[in-house]
Amino acid sequence: ENGTLCAWCGSMVAKKPVVKKLIADTYLAVIKKSVGTRMFQDIYALVNGKRENVTRGGELSCAFFVSALLAMFGFIKECHGTVDATVDDLREAGWKRVKIPRPGDIVVWEKRDGHRHIGFSVGKDRAISNSSTKKYPVEHHGTFGSVQGKQKRRVEEIWRRVRIKQDRD
Repeated sequence: ENGTLCAWCGSMVAKKPVVKKLIADTYLAVIKKSVGTRMFQDIYALVNGKRENVTRGGELSCAFFVSALLAMFGFIKECHGTVDATVDDLREAGWKRVKIPRPGDIVVWEKRDGHRHIGFSVGKDRAISNSSTKKYPVEHHGTFGSVQGKQKRRVEEIWRRVRIKQDRD
């Protein structure tokens, strides 16, 4: 039945649809559609009294990218400019470390050139993270590929929001 009969005028009145947000589906869609966006390139701060872009125009934007999306969904408290602050917020928000990534999990890679790296697992050995050379989020292999059977960049940590599966129900 598409509605009910109005007792006053006798016409059909449409039923209000029952809408349930699919948070997990929306979260994964936003991650996947973030590829190529330049909106996470800039965090400005006063450094010794001088205004600076501390993410160097996107070169160091991985934590800003990940934490902004997580904060947008209320999965952590706020946006961050560092991997360590993002991981601390994950821990405080109840995210748990796991061994095998699933889509939507947070992946933290080993330190290179003085910086750890953070991004999202999107399944099938694929991840999305901010590229320090392209200066925007890109999809790539979960370990950035391999050379002679060795991972190009080792995964240090994988974090999962325990309640995300329940958000779908």
